[in-house]
Amino acid sequence: MRNLIAAAGLALSGIPAMADAYVPSAEVLESREQFAADRFGIFLHWGIYSVFGQGEWYLNYGPKADEYMKAAKAFYPAQFDAAEWVGAIKDAGAKYVCITTRHHDGFSMWHTAENDYNIVDGTPFGRDILKELSEECERQGIALHLYYSHLDWVREDYPQGRTGHTTGRDASRADWDSYYGFMNRQLKELLTGYGPIRAIWFDGWWDHDEDAVPFDWHLPEQYEMIHHLQPSCMVANNHHQAPFEGEDIQIFERDLPGENTAGLSGQDISRLPLETCNTMNGIWGYRLEDQNYKDSRTLIRYLVRAAGMGANLLLNIGPQPDGSLPATALSRLKEIGGWLRENGETIYATQAGPFPAQSWGTSTRKGDRLFLHVMTPETGAILLPEGVEIRRAKEFATGRGVKVSKAGAHHVVHLPDVGDVDDLIIECEMK
Repeated sequence: MRNLIAAAGLALSGIPAMADAYVPSAEVLESREQFAADRFGIFLHWGIYSVFGQGEWYLNYGPKADEYMKAAKAFYPAQFDAAEWVGAIKDAGAKYVCITTRHHDGFSMWHTAENDYNIVDGTPFGRDILKELSEECERQGIALHLYYSHLDWVREDYPQGRTGHTTGRDASRADWDSYYGFMNRQLKELLTGYGPIRAIWFDGWWDHDEDAVPFDWHLPEQYEMIHHLQPSCMVANNHHQAPFEGEDIQIFERDLPGENTAGLSGQDISRLPLETCNTMNGIWGYRLEDQNYKDSRTLIRYLVRAAGMGANLLLNIGPQPDGSLPATALSRLKEIGGWLRENGETIYATQAGPFPAQSWGTSTRKGDRLFLHVMTPETGAILLPEGVEIRRAKEFATGRGVKVSKAGAHHVVHLPDVGDVDDLIIECEMK
């Protein structure tokens, strides 16, 4: 069965079934390097679920699929303006955007030939928002990543998993060959009709409980097809596991690498480029009642902490059903952008600092330049971990010298009195 499935999927791209271990191409390695230098991207969860104002998982919590799908006829995002979206994202200092092309409700946010359940054929809006967004990203120099759901709560050929049990699908009609072919044909559309795509961001592997009933998604063949169609396109998968063969990015959901407060990110940290995705408020898709936005200080410090671990932050916004970005989200983007214009040199194209995060903050590094990001100091001086030796230090913002002393085997940095700031950055020259 595996060979039949592999042949069915890969025939779409004209490549043979995968046999050898994954060796990333020179183009993918360049994409990885660019991605790791970016440090900040914006996630966009948008679909017909925004019409209900209950978040992107609304269909999973009771509605029947045939009634839910009628919402497409009410989806008319008249305020959508790709130039405004991308302009706001760029002004925020973000270097890439990742948008949900198809979430678990199966609705396609581009003009797919696979069915009419899409933004062009299924709504009165009738415009291909992905085409407009991809063209605008290319014009404004923003890299484009595409979220794609591996699971589907609407299609009856999708084998029943752990979710979507109340949508009214006939589970007896599951047909993996059919569904796998459908996914690969859609991925081919995305990778051949929408310009340069820097990454495909998968989600949904966790829908099948591997411990209870083993399930083969046939990812190696699918990953190889992606790398074949666009040699510079990376593959990421939000499966909450250590990276699988053929993947180029490791994702951590709602947690920084090595942390697991949300229960989704306990996996070991790999040597791949790292990305943590998190929400600006409480949920991914638009929810009318969720106005619990994190303040700009919290978001800036989260970005800094991610960079201190050598990771990117993919910060989510749930656009409104009319096609506009929420006013509070736009305000947060503007505040983050202002901070990055002044301090981005200490974030972009940096490596993780030479020591783990401390009680006072974290660090990033460029060559022999060490940036101490002091966010929560307990005293007027910070003790650097043993083995971290510096020649001199200065305030990053002003260039004024900062006193450095020694306490046994430790260097001590004496902090200037600058009042209450989101992040006091001390630039040090390392020995």
